[in-house]
Amino acid sequence: MGKEIKRILYGGDYNPNQWPKEVWKEDMRIFKDARINSATINVFSWAKIQPSEETYDFSELDEIIEMLNKEDYDIVLATSTGALPAWMARKYPEVERVDYEGRRHKFGQRHNACPNSEVFRKYSVALAAKLAERYASNPHVKCWHVSNEYGGTCYCENCEKAFRIWLRKKYGTLDAVNKAWNTEFWGHTFYDWEEIVAPNSLSEGLWDERSAFAGLSIDYKRFNSDSMLQNYMDERDAIRKYDKEAVITTNLMGTYKELDYFKWAKEMDIVSWDNYPAYNTPWSLTAMRHDLMRGLKNAPFMLMEQTPSQQNWQPYNSLKRPGQMRAQSWQTVAHGADTIQFFQLRRSRGACEKFHGAVISHAGTEDTRVFREVQELGKELEALSGLIPGSRNESKAGIIFDWDNYWGLEYTSGPSIDLRYEDQIHSYYEYFYDKNIPVDMIPVDADFSRYQIIVAPVLYMVKEDMKESLEKFVREGGILVTTYMSGIVDQSDNVYLGGYPGPLREMAGLWVEEIDALAPEQKNGVTMDGTHYSCNLVCERMHLEGAESLGVYEEDFYAGEPAAARNRFGKGRVYYIGTQLEKAGKAHILKMALEEAGVESLIPEETGLEVICRQQGEKKLYFVMNFKDEEQKLPAVFAGRKDLLKGTDLTEETVLKKYDVCLIEK
Repeated sequence: MGKEIKRILYGGDYNPNQWPKEVWKEDMRIFKDARINSATINVFSWAKIQPSEETYDFSELDEIIEMLNKEDYDIVLATSTGALPAWMARKYPEVERVDYEGRRHKFGQRHNACPNSEVFRKYSVALAAKLAERYASNPHVKCWHVSNEYGGTCYCENCEKAFRIWLRKKYGTLDAVNKAWNTEFWGHTFYDWEEIVAPNSLSEGLWDERSAFAGLSIDYKRFNSDSMLQNYMDERDAIRKYDKEAVITTNLMGTYKELDYFKWAKEMDIVSWDNYPAYNTPWSLTAMRHDLMRGLKNAPFMLMEQTPSQQNWQPYNSLKRPGQMRAQSWQTVAHGADTIQFFQLRRSRGACEKFHGAVISHAGTEDTRVFREVQELGKELEALSGLIPGSRNESKAGIIFDWDNYWGLEYTSGPSIDLRYEDQIHSYYEYFYDKNIPVDMIPVDADFSRYQIIVAPVLYMVKEDMKESLEKFVREGGILVTTYMSGIVDQSDNVYLGGYPGPLREMAGLWVEEIDALAPEQKNGVTMDGTHYSCNLVCERMHLEGAESLGVYEEDFYAGEPAAARNRFGKGRVYYIGTQLEKAGKAHILKMALEEAGVESLIPEETGLEVICRQQGEKKLYFVMNFKDEEQKLPAVFAGRKDLLKGTDLTEETVLKKYDVCLIEK
């Protein structure tokens, strides 16, 4: 391809239109010193480019692109459609969203367009087409950035009408809709399509945005995700008419709940995402989100945004400590990123993001701690740019992440409000992270044969074909680990009758009679192999049907009953965990399962360091990083090797301080 990206992109969001032109030249000098080689431009310029319905003005954007061309930048060109111009909202108020409370918004903020507004779709596609027609032939435009951080939900009349059309395509008849949503409950049977309304606080909403009819609300989540995906595809297709070579993407947001990113990824050339951990976000959770972004296409991804110093929109916006940004960036690359990009390159003067970090601060000089760290990282990336792209992460373990389950588990009114999907997935991912066992985050329709072990926590919703796929995986020798609140409902949130875990019952060799919810101040205990482990949140009362007990409850009327079990199924095994075990309890079972699966750590010794491997053919690159407060000794397996970042020889006495990173080729 003529527009192939051949180096690690290092740059980020750049808004020279916010500054006088004499600043532009100074920016180019400073950025060059930091080894910045790319810029994401035009993200929020719709109002500037299209000041009225019939008028377009590309003169300033032409100048910006010409300046970047002369500096040999790779350009990520955005379509600007993430925020409406004021004239559109004034003339066509129906383009604005209606929120969960039923209020139609006026002009303001961003991500403010109804995805089913024909006006919005007309003008957003027209703008994308005009941009592509004008700049597609520019060899420096290597990537198109459609809109920005798609998100939110609209509940307006446009969306209600579109939802009814979506339902007709999905179900065909109202009888099928009524059956799927169990509308006999509370006498909600629909006899006309026009009777179906959006499920917000004015209709089916309960507390905490939960729903009286979860099947309806889950379908609305699917519909909303599909609607915004159609917006993306509309603009993508408009661009592709003029640019056949550049990659097209949009920036995702990790484990963002509202959009089914596995479905989105099928329509994206490359996944990109924005990484903004808080001051207290566990490093394992950040790593999991990177692995999820890589898993969306099972391929390397772009880091479209991170801050070089601090966020501005979180409750507590701490500075990144010396070395933290560099270590965080290398962690991102280790987990599959082929770019490191910042929001933003120059700090804005006003509005709500004026305190969001940037390469160039309000002081306007390169004589800052943050700039020196950006410069150091830039030199390292430049030196290694030919080594990393093309390499991939390999794993024999997979953890299922599924947006339908995300929505379903958190819509269900019981057994506990504290059952949060991302928390549950992370609590199992954390074991793999701590043990430096590579793991892929995978969809429910993944090729399971690529893995030796699959972990499926809280697999609440078992959709069509999932039972057969999981049974085939286990029958052929795979190890499956699943937990409480699994196999409960179908794709419409209707319970599988006959005992939990429904379709998984035969595989698991047990059935669950009751699920006890424990309040935050309550706990129980489980004894496994003579060792006590605490448990909380939920305790399932299970009956074994061929499975062997791995541990029993210690307290309450179900003391002595099994809390976890293992069952032989075909050539493989199913591990079922019926309660939320403390970390050591989870480790007890996962260690057994991994040993049985034959899956091991990347290195043979225990360490507090994070170790990740990317490989290309026989060449392996090991990223060794210290995110602990204490110094960590380098694992002996790397002694005698060279740190490619510093050019120093590593020995058995090498110690990594907090935020130190080594890159080792083996």
